[in-house]
Amino acid sequence: MREEREPDGYAGHTELDEDHVEYVEYEDGIGNEGEAPRRSGARKAVLVAVGGVFAALLAVGGYGLYNIVNAVQGGNSSSGSGTQGSDTATKAPQTPPTAEQAASVAKDFLAAWGRGDVTAASALTNRPETARAALAAFHENVPARTLALTGTGPAATGTPEEPAVGFRVKAEFEGATGAWEYDSTLSVVRGESGKAVVRWAPTVLHPHLAPGGTIAVKALPDPVSKPTDRNGKPLEGFPSLAAVLPKIAPADGETVVNGKAVVLSGGAGKEPEQLFVLAPPSAPQVKLTLDADLQRVAEEAVKQQAAGGKPASLVAIQPSTGHILAMAFSPSGYNRAVSAGQAPGSTMKVITSAALLQAGVSPDTVVPCKNTTRSPREWHNDESGDFPSYTLTDDFSHSCNTGFIDKGLEKLQPGTLAKVARDQFGLGLEWHIGIDSRDATIPVPADTDEAAAEYIGQGKIQVNSLAMASVAATVQSGTFRQPVLREDAKRATASGRLPAGVAQDLRAMMAKTAAQGTARAPMSGLSGQIGAKTGTVETGGKTTNSWFIAYRGDLAVAAEVDGGGHGNTAAGVAAAQVLKAGGKG
Repeated sequence: MREEREPDGYAGHTELDEDHVEYVEYEDGIGNEGEAPRRSGARKAVLVAVGGVFAALLAVGGYGLYNIVNAVQGGNSSSGSGTQGSDTATKAPQTPPTAEQAASVAKDFLAAWGRGDVTAASALTNRPETARAALAAFHENVPARTLALTGTGPAATGTPEEPAVGFRVKAEFEGATGAWEYDSTLSVVRGESGKAVVRWAPTVLHPHLAPGGTIAVKALPDPVSKPTDRNGKPLEGFPSLAAVLPKIAPADGETVVNGKAVVLSGGAGKEPEQLFVLAPPSAPQVKLTLDADLQRVAEEAVKQQAAGGKPASLVAIQPSTGHILAMAFSPSGYNRAVSAGQAPGSTMKVITSAALLQAGVSPDTVVPCKNTTRSPREWHNDESGDFPSYTLTDDFSHSCNTGFIDKGLEKLQPGTLAKVARDQFGLGLEWHIGIDSRDATIPVPADTDEAAAEYIGQGKIQVNSLAMASVAATVQSGTFRQPVLREDAKRATASGRLPAGVAQDLRAMMAKTAAQGTARAPMSGLSGQIGAKTGTVETGGKTTNSWFIAYRGDLAVAAEVDGGGHGNTAAGVAAAQVLKAGGKG
């Protein structure tokens, strides 16, 4: 095509040369600059006739003229994206696609998309390259066995300029129990060729898909086991168990099933959205030995005694089974109930008494309670004064330090206490309770000062509420049963057994302590088979740590409160709350 420049006052003629229109003759006989006239008089008649057509077009407003001139200049029809065909040409208004045209192109587009022909589908959009890449990624990342896309008619989101068509997506996957179905819409516009095409946008794939987002089948996170208590009750919501429950793994041989889902990953700042679950994750159900009702009481008891920031813990055990029924601690973040290591104070006198009873001392043997004694370190009691007529039972119920130190140094060999603790009470063995825990440490003393400290539960002994609750449980039942949090835990067994007579004597001594001794205040009002022992640990500072172990029927408890004072106050109050709620006479 060749274009001539028009002089001012143009009144020239044109002719149609096959498919093109050219400006070829002017009245003054001048063609392009520097060219001679090229048309004969006969041809001018044709040009005059065409000039009449131009005049007629101008008479109806110039719209037809606009289109012809635009075609001459190489201009394009307007597209849905609004791009211009050239920098200088002015776009001609386009008639919007009709509803029938929108329905037709939507049908063809959906059919091509459904059969996986991304080239054909993308060619029916106003952004073919972008659409092709997005559709290809959809088919690759969402490998459906079948994909059916069905038009559902005009959509309310459409406008007269851009009619919209609703459609339904149904995708079926191998192994899935159902189909993924959702509704969406697409808009139809005029493309650059003048044909009706789909306006491409991420929402064509899914109404929630934003620019920069993706849709893909992904593996779901590992399922978290949600253990229940021994009765199948949920255990969520207990502060002390928040960090424990996620660590409970399924039993050996049971498998965790990772699920799969269609996941929409949004753009910046948007959380992933799970659109459809192909296979739900599953974790084998695990029942713990805990009792949700007793756990609630234990949590509250520890919370009350930990007020003011004092660290505290409590463990409750069923003596007949070794099942841990409750486990509470404060502050959160560190499970001191099973992981701490600290001196238990006079609660250790239960094991010292067991060793003395087996060394020939009886409950009625006179063991004077002196005001002070030496090992050669000087030791004293909470109660001042000399009580020369006290028996072993009296020393136990009044928690006399000097009597236990003197008789222990007299009757027990170095290492005897550790042996009795390990062989008959299980302390010092390697325990596997179902979660990480710390085993008790009762070292062989290096000298008499260390031995004296151990006889009254101080020095280098390291235990926790779990270990001392087990001590109380062993006395109550007469047999060591390693505490467990789950039935399938591998238990440690003691090499020996607490002699029946010794167990009976210990129960009598603990019963007197609960009824008449240092434990009577917190234990008052509790009926049935009860027994207790207090512990008060000197820390070298201005405060003392409170310890208390006790049982009532088939329930044994140990509690400790750092800086709680005497054993019959803070720890004793907490333990008694649990015994009252769960113990039976």
